Amino acid sequence: MTLLEIKNIHKSYYVNKEEFKVLKGINLNFDRGEFVSILGESGGGKSTLLNIIGGLDHQYDGELIVNGESLKNASEKKFDAYRSQTIGFIFQSFNLISHLTNLENVMVPLEMTNLSHKERVAKATALLEQVGLKDHVHKHPNQLSGGQKQRVAIARALAANPDVIIADEPTGALDSQNTAEILEILQKIAEDGKLVIAVTHSQAVADHGTRVVHMVDGQIDYDKSLKVAYPAPAEVATKKNSPLSFASAFKMAMQHMRYDIKRNLLIIFGASIGIFSVILMLGLGQGVTGYINDQVSSQVNPNTVQVARNITKEQTEAGDTGDLATKDLNRFKKIKNVTKVEKGFFAQGVQVNYLKKRTTIQMFQTFNKTERVSDITVGHQPGRDEILLTKATAKELNKHYKQMVGRTITVYVNALSKNQQPVQMKKTLTVSGIIKSGTDAINYNTLAAMYAAQKLEFAPNFAAVTINETANVKAVQNKIKTYSSQVAGKAHKDYQITGVGAILDSINTYLMLAFYVLAGIAGISLLVSAIMIIVVLYISVSERTKEIGILRAIGARKKDIRHLFVSEAFLIGLLSSVLGALIAGVGQVIVNTIAKPLTHMAIVDISSGYIIFGIVISILISLLAALAPSRKAAKLDPIEALAAE
Repeated sequence: MTLLEIKNIHKSYYVNKEEFKVLKGINLNFDRGEFVSILGESGGGKSTLLNIIGGLDHQYDGELIVNGESLKNASEKKFDAYRSQTIGFIFQSFNLISHLTNLENVMVPLEMTNLSHKERVAKATALLEQVGLKDHVHKHPNQLSGGQKQRVAIARALAANPDVIIADEPTGALDSQNTAEILEILQKIAEDGKLVIAVTHSQAVADHGTRVVHMVDGQIDYDKSLKVAYPAPAEVATKKNSPLSFASAFKMAMQHMRYDIKRNLLIIFGASIGIFSVILMLGLGQGVTGYINDQVSSQVNPNTVQVARNITKEQTEAGDTGDLATKDLNRFKKIKNVTKVEKGFFAQGVQVNYLKKRTTIQMFQTFNKTERVSDITVGHQPGRDEILLTKATAKELNKHYKQMVGRTITVYVNALSKNQQPVQMKKTLTVSGIIKSGTDAINYNTLAAMYAAQKLEFAPNFAAVTINETANVKAVQNKIKTYSSQVAGKAHKDYQITGVGAILDSINTYLMLAFYVLAGIAGISLLVSAIMIIVVLYISVSERTKEIGILRAIGARKKDIRHLFVSEAFLIGLLSSVLGALIAGVGQVIVNTIAKPLTHMAIVDISSGYIIFGIVISILISLLAALAPSRKAAKLDPIEALAAE
């Protein structure tokens, strides 16, 4: 069976809708063991015909038949497989990939085989030794002479064991000695039973083969046999080639980044600034919030929150005083992680008299677990008919405030009767102790007795809910906030968190909101990073246009080219985020070292979650930035890409 058949091939180019015919009905047959030279002057259509045979150009009229199978109307995938399995290219300008070593250049086609890495290295090394480059395996192409570069190109063309070797002016850039050596290698390839098709304008080169096809003005002038074709192999090995894997494309991206390491390090450093800023701002927000929580928690018990009923204006006008009922207290007791629920009562504008001095307590409540017993500097918590004063209140009554412990004071508490008439209750109490934080407090039963003495109704207007662990406080608060009922046809939350717990919750919310805004502003630098990566990748596509053409000629698919640039963007995103996280870590150490003598705790708290967030965001931004450049690279025409300078 004939290996290659070309039937009535016509090819035209159009410039401003004007047709220029390049190939005008070409009919040729080629078989294994032939060394065919396509001879002719420039512009005769030789290279165009070669591109069609090589599967780089499939926009033509006619048929290309390979091993009896027509490639007319074949898919892009089919042509990719054809170039990968059947064709090996040798170019006049060598077209080696500069950032790969000679060994790595030869291994590129082997990445599209089922060979193991060890087998690929062994085969590529053997091919380089076969073409006389045993001592140049690990050099780069720019370290070789022209003849040596062409030998690498020949080794690469043979790597995937193709049936057809296509050589476009293989000796055009070589001197006479290298020309003779390259022709001998090509002849040896034909002797091994492969089909060698070489385009040339040199009669001397053409005479070296077994057959000469002369083209003039897009037509066959003559087809002459110079010698009998070399014997074809009795059996042809079954190809086991496969598409370029994502892992191979990723490895090639790493090789390119390593080759141009200085520029890529600058890009990575620039992209890392945005990640560093975002992570540091989030860590600063976490640290400052933690510091404020610590300061507040040192003043009050962080495990106890005060809960009051959330009543509307309409409910107040209807006479609802917002008292808590037994069912409310039982509801709180049933919440997970709640260990204790205390009845509480708070009042405003309570007056205190001591001797001839008088002061007004703005916030007065019954003693509960929101107060820290450890903060009582003198005395003890209030019992029956006793009152606990804050340091500030005690100082207003006596500049030697500690002496107030054990003294009696008169307390005036305002209340309302059933008829909503104001009633002032008076009680003489003993100062049980002085507390340095919290509020002035009285025993719950003492206050209840004051109301009973005036025959006034008394019920708790808040509850002190104690949670087993600080970590569970937020969850309990959120649970309390979920209770709601219908008021005037609308859903209305039943309770509100009051006291320091509510203030702390609000402060935390505002603080984190502020730092999220700062992190968002810092995130603008991420947008700049994305733009920078897009520009860099577009430049990379431009610089590597020829490399893209080479890979497409070897059989790489469009998606493989996309993977190449997406992998490069991924590496930039990953490395820049890791560097950004490291810089943020250093920044955390510096800031905390400076701040600790003043705050006595870390002011920047970068969690592992923030680092993971930074890395993920950086990678996502880089991958998104790679979409347009990688798509452009994949759409490049391989013939035009190979012609790029």
